[in-house]
Amino acid sequence: MKTIAVIPARMGSSRFPGKPIAKILGRPMIEHIYKRVAMSKSLDATYIATCDEEIRQVAESFGAPVIMTAHTHERASDRVAEAVAHLDTELVVMVQGDEPMTHPDMIDTAVAPFKDDPHLGCVNLVHKIAHEADYLDPNTIKVVMNQQGDALYMSRRPIPTLAKTGFADTAAYKQVCIIPFRPATLFQYTRLSPTPLEQLESVDMLRLLEHGYRVKMVPTEFNTQAVDTEADLARVAKLMETDPLLSRY
Repeated sequence: MKTIAVIPARMGSSRFPGKPIAKILGRPMIEHIYKRVAMSKSLDATYIATCDEEIRQVAESFGAPVIMTAHTHERASDRVAEAVAHLDTELVVMVQGDEPMTHPDMIDTAVAPFKDDPHLGCVNLVHKIAHEADYLDPNTIKVVMNQQGDALYMSRRPIPTLAKTGFADTAAYKQVCIIPFRPATLFQYTRLSPTPLEQLESVDMLRLLEHGYRVKMVPTEFNTQAVDTEADLARVAKLMETDPLLSRY
């Protein structure tokens, strides 16, 4: 099954402008993401999609193929859809451009369900939240699922309700931003009208859920740390100092 990954990235960010090219251990964040994603055995190619010339220049300096997109996209999924519109592929894996701790095995886990389910259109990875601070953090997208492991709702607010016995007994999970689509589902996403909850929560996947589409959640053992602020950048740099993947790129 031909599979490509696309990493959407842009310089504009209300909380941390220019974060894709911010340095982590001497390399731009986008370089860490690209090189780690490209290690996946499931991928035939990896691209960076951006509307910014600065990101294009940085990406090409470390050998990444770049697809330029419009400046008008508010959602990462819309940017990825434009980037792959003329590419021949059976699966598109969107990897957010602020996840420098992405592990290549996460890609393999995320695409595996498509091999057994021809009707599956979209998958997200999910990880159990270990610390109450993450449960309370609005930058962490929480997800609740049905008994089949499909998403019911996603929110930046703490969901589900805290257990009476405390956080340790709360079944709280977070979205991990490795999101494979079949191209038809991705293109359908761009044709769907933006939805009230998608806009309220600023969560791409809610557009699919509100329009009645299935989003399958697949557990991953890997706990990534998104970079939304300069404090996040410093924390991630510290965590990555002992990461064995660094020696492979």
